[in-house]
Amino acid sequence: MRKGCPMVFKQIHQLFPFNRLLKFLIVLAVGVQLVVIIYNHISGYYILDGYTHFLMRFLRGTLLSLLAGFLISYPDLFVIQYLNKIAPWGPSIVNRVPLQLGLTVLIAAAIAIFITLFANWISVYTDHDLASIIVTNVLIYAVVNLVVMAIFEGWILFVERAQAKQIADHLQTELSQIKFEVLKSQINPHFMFNSLNVLSGLINKDVKKAQQFIDEFSHIYRYVLETIEQPVAAVSRELDFTRSYLFLQQIRYGKDLSYSINIPADYLDLLLPPLSLQVVLENATKHNIINEKKPLRIEIFNEGLFLVVKNNIQPKVSKGISTGLGLKNLVKRYSLISDQEPVFLVETNHYVAKLPLINPEPDERTNH
Repeated sequence: MRKGCPMVFKQIHQLFPFNRLLKFLIVLAVGVQLVVIIYNHISGYYILDGYTHFLMRFLRGTLLSLLAGFLISYPDLFVIQYLNKIAPWGPSIVNRVPLQLGLTVLIAAAIAIFITLFANWISVYTDHDLASIIVTNVLIYAVVNLVVMAIFEGWILFVERAQAKQIADHLQTELSQIKFEVLKSQINPHFMFNSLNVLSGLINKDVKKAQQFIDEFSHIYRYVLETIEQPVAAVSRELDFTRSYLFLQQIRYGKDLSYSINIPADYLDLLLPPLSLQVVLENATKHNIINEKKPLRIEIFNEGLFLVVKNNIQPKVSKGISTGLGLKNLVKRYSLISDQEPVFLVETNHYVAKLPLINPEPDERTNH
């Protein structure tokens, strides 16, 4: 409860900024006073002596109503936000309705008694008994607060739906952009050109290997088309893709590029964003020297529920400016499906990327 209260009040201020709430309460206070004063005058409960008397009653009543409005509004909003957490509409409606109605009347009664006593302290009621005025005001405040509570419920529903739509639209736009960037990276003209160049050389030298190259090349793009619309892919499929991708790279670099994959079988069903490994591996081959004197070694293994890609660092002298878009997009893609983020760091002359593995059905592995 203690931890929840500050969060509830923060949500209240986000949904109802002070200036917006003030405008609403001013309109409400003016409306209530006009209705009450006119009704009391017509019914004979409180006869007005003239316009001056009306203005004095109206000004005094409006200020007191405005004070009461603030004293009622924040408890009302707190009740709504708190009940939304412990007894949300829908599954808990049977319990919520009587509870919310009871709290609404209770809040109204408490504020009505306080305001009536405060008003009596400012100017003692002489025309009517204080007890009867308190009862009347409690009834008026209870009815008004039921209306106020209903308005707040409708207001919150409208604001939250508008916010949810805005967030959904933003996420959809961002997801489309991410998909575009991922797809663009896969049909990168440099990668295509280099791959076709390698294939051209293989056709004349090793027809069998050229056929294997075509098979792996087609496997890469088939995987891209199959997973580009999917939020996650199994580790097993990502590793199949990785082997195809690294096969093409090894055809180009030969023995100067080597890799190892050591992932336990019971981790192969875990999930991660599709083409995550491609982003990390592309960085490794793009930004490092790969030749006979400086071979590149890539290791893929797991550390608990992280898939780790590790390679030795031997940066190219003129590698150009890195935009880091691939890694940024990967972080964004993780944010859409998980509360964990990838970790990228340098340790002992090695670049290390740690990709969180998502477990669709948590089991004992989460404790490792």
